[in-house]
Amino acid sequence: MQLRRIVTVLCILTAMLVAAEAPTPTVLASPDATAPDLASARSFGVLGGSTVTNTGVTTVTGDVGVSPGASVTGFPPGIVVNGTIHQNDATAIQAHADADLAYDDLVNQTCDTDLSGQDLGGMTLTPGSYCFSTSAQLTGILTLDAQSNPAAIFLFQIGTTLTTATGASVVMTNGGLACKVYWQVGSSATLGTGTAFAGNLLADQSITMTTNSSLSGRALAINAAVTLDTNSVSNAACFGPLAITVHGFRAQPPGRGLDLGAGALLLLLGLLVIHRPVLARVERR
Repeated sequence: MQLRRIVTVLCILTAMLVAAEAPTPTVLASPDATAPDLASARSFGVLGGSTVTNTGVTTVTGDVGVSPGASVTGFPPGIVVNGTIHQNDATAIQAHADADLAYDDLVNQTCDTDLSGQDLGGMTLTPGSYCFSTSAQLTGILTLDAQSNPAAIFLFQIGTTLTTATGASVVMTNGGLACKVYWQVGSSATLGTGTAFAGNLLADQSITMTTNSSLSGRALAINAAVTLDTNSVSNAACFGPLAITVHGFRAQPPGRGLDLGAGALLLLLGLLVIHRPVLARVERR
């Protein structure tokens, strides 16, 4: 009887662990929202249309470029990591053309939810496309909940300007990736002091990052300047492998396969079944 109880308990625990590891079904708020093809602009962390200027020790992970303008200044003291500076060369010219096409793609996508007149701060949004007829403001924290879907897309279509307040932030939760977030800005974007922003920022005119603001994604200004001041810009997350979580020595990305906790129980269960006659004799003694 004792052996049967052990086997029953192990079966229940194993089933619970397997169920916990199964991928969570996710329904996107907008099945029509699609990511634009950045093509050759993907390798850029910063791309300006007229100029790229920097003050202070800014770090950009990815290429830095300008086209059709030809001036990139402030590097050094700015630092480019895993990238090259392109000043209206063939690479920058093609990247600008591709970024322009991606911008147009974003403009032409359907808006699911109109947030005109509302501050993004304090909101929690699920995947989909959101629009503002004129300007957009972020004060505080905007949470983007991917609902356990790392492929979830967030699109923001802003008619004129995007402005963030001092210390504002965009937070990705439940598997959300900054490189799956796209901000289409009809004129110019300004990230306030100390802002921690996330996503691909595509502005028709200029992008200004004030002191100590950071961007996980890309800053792509189609027609005007990108202005930097002691910032951090990184597109590295868009090129890394699938995220690996450290949980019970997990060797698979989240939501795929079993961790070693479930594997160990399955192994133990198998050993009990194989050696049941031996254990039964021990139990009778």
